[in-house]
Amino acid sequence: MSVSDEARRTLREIGLTSYETRAYLALVESGVMIASQVSKRSTVPYSKIYETLNSLQRKGWIETKKGRPTKYYPKSPSEAFQAARLHLEEKTRSWEHAVMRELQPLYEHREFREKPDIWILRGESSVLAKLQEMLKGAKKELMIAAPEFARVFAKAGVLMVRRLQDSGVRVQVMATGDWNIEKLQGIGEIRVRKSMFGGGVIVDGREALLLLGEEKPTLVIWSNHVGLVKFAKDYFQHLWKTA
Repeated sequence: MSVSDEARRTLREIGLTSYETRAYLALVESGVMIASQVSKRSTVPYSKIYETLNSLQRKGWIETKKGRPTKYYPKSPSEAFQAARLHLEEKTRSWEHAVMRELQPLYEHREFREKPDIWILRGESSVLAKLQEMLKGAKKELMIAAPEFARVFAKAGVLMVRRLQDSGVRVQVMATGDWNIEKLQGIGEIRVRKSMFGGGVIVDGREALLLLGEEKPTLVIWSNHVGLVKFAKDYFQHLWKTA
């Protein structure tokens, strides 16, 4: 059974080099082998085979049986993948520490945001990533307008907002009548309107995520433009008073 290009590409994306991918697949296909056999089967140069096999072992993809000569055998793909996933999660946490705890404060201290940005976001994952970033940075106040058509984003936002309950952030949620209001209880001040053309999130009066549409979000904008954020906040407060 041949291995597809997609499977090979996936192993590369997970973190294996070209040599490591070829060596691991050779072991999966042929079973236990010594280094010279792996080299021949995988076409990895013999001068590189020990380096490649040692790296695969460190990454958790193969095991060895000591002897003369040493024999190599693959871990099951599912077990190796789980090890790779855990390793990636650990790396992600270290990346987050470096980016959020060191680089982000430096960025904010240097006030690089003198030039305002306006972004058009495309795709659900991009919107949710920006929403998560905004909510994590909330310090004082959070305004959420949740129309029916933005339910996917609003539900994700509600889960994130619950983590802010003890942080002293004032949370105002304005939802349409189609929402199950009971599920929103406990996250802040709740008000209901019959309908809303658009929706969005405003954080600390400094940045806004705006979702525009009628039946679904047709345009999603993020901005920290002072005038645009002020307009969004003023409009939210106008609707809030009559909700």
